[in-house]
Amino acid sequence: MLRTQTDHIFLTRAIELAQRGRGRVQPNPVVGAVVVRGDEMLGEGWHDDFGGPHAEVQAIAACDGADLTGATIYVSLEPCCHHGRTPPCTDAILAARLGRVVVGSDDPTEKAAGRGLGILRDEGVDVDIADGELAARARLLNQGFRKRARTGRPWVLFKAAMTLDGKVATANGDSKWISSERSRELAHRWRSSVDAVVVGIGTALADDPQLTARVDGVTRQPRRVVFDSLARLPLDSQLVAGTGELPLSVVVSRAAPRQATDALEMAGVDVLVATGENEPARVRSALGQLGDRDVHALLLEGGPHLAGAFFDAGEIDEVRLFLAPLLLGGRTARDPLEGEGVERICEALRALTLDCERSGEDVLVSARLKEW
Repeated sequence: MLRTQTDHIFLTRAIELAQRGRGRVQPNPVVGAVVVRGDEMLGEGWHDDFGGPHAEVQAIAACDGADLTGATIYVSLEPCCHHGRTPPCTDAILAARLGRVVVGSDDPTEKAAGRGLGILRDEGVDVDIADGELAARARLLNQGFRKRARTGRPWVLFKAAMTLDGKVATANGDSKWISSERSRELAHRWRSSVDAVVVGIGTALADDPQLTARVDGVTRQPRRVVFDSLARLPLDSQLVAGTGELPLSVVVSRAAPRQATDALEMAGVDVLVATGENEPARVRSALGQLGDRDVHALLLEGGPHLAGAFFDAGEIDEVRLFLAPLLLGGRTARDPLEGEGVERICEALRALTLDCERSGEDVLVSARLKEW
C-alpha cells in the first residue's frame, strides 16, 4: 500500500516510463523505475531493449554514482530474482543499498511470483505494493505477459473496421477500404507492438497480405499466423515468400493433407496442428502452441468466421473497432463476429471499460473485456 502522495507521484512516473519499451522488449514485460531520496528524484530508467539492462539497473546507473543507501526505488513491476539474459534486479537493488522498494504490480510467472520481494524483505529492505487504481494501471501495462504466465496462451486483441450499420464487408467480401488512412496507419503500429498477427485462410486467399507493420519508426515485426485448417495457403503467396525474413505459422487441423503440410514445412513454414472436437477447442489448442513460441500478445485481424471462433472460445481479451461514416445495408453483408454467439442478452460478454476517440474520419471504440 502506498504511504504518501510522493509515492503516488513517483510510481506514476515509473508506469509512464515503462510505456517507452512498448514494441521493443517482447517477450519481456515493459518496466519503468525511478530512484528517489525524500522528494528528490535521483535517476530513472526503463527496459528499452530485449536482452538489455532492466529498468531497475538503468535507473540506478542514471544516479551517476550517488550514494543510494536508504533511498527508495519505485518499480512498475516486481523486480526479477533469476538469471536470464541479465543478472537479477534484486542483486542490483541490494548492491546499491537501497532501503525501500515500491512496486506497482506483481510478476505472475512461476520463476518470480513474489520470490524477488521475499529476497528483498529477508535482506532488510522495506517493500510496499500498490493497490487500487495505480496497481490496475501497472497490471494493464503487461496484459500479454500476465495472461501467458497464467494460462500459457497469448492475450488477444481483436481489431476490425466496420460501417455505421455494423458491417465489415459487402456480401461479396469487398472491404477495401472501410477505415480511413489514419486508422490503417494506427493498425500497423499495433502490429509492431504485438508478437503475432493472425488472419484466417479466407483473408489470406482474398488479399494475399504481408501482415507486416509498414510505418516509420518500427523496430520489430510480428510473427505472421494463418488459421488454415486444410493447408490451402499457396506456396507463392507473399506470406510464404517472406519466411526467410519473418516467421510464419500456419495452423492446420488433422484433416489437412500431408502433402500440403509437408510442402509448407519445406518452404520454411512453422505448421501447427490444432486439436479438439470443434473450432473453439482448436483455437485454444493453437493459442497454447503459439504461447510455447513466446507469443504473449497477438492482434486478431479476422475475418468474421475466425473472429467468431475466437469469441466462442472465450479468447478475445480486448476489442478495437474503427467505426467509419459509411452505410452498406444488405442482409448478407458481413458482420464482424460470426460463430455460435450467445442465445440471450443476459449471456452477452460485457466490457469492463469502454473508450472512444477520433481516428481520421473514423471513431475508434476500444473495449477491454478481461483483466489478467
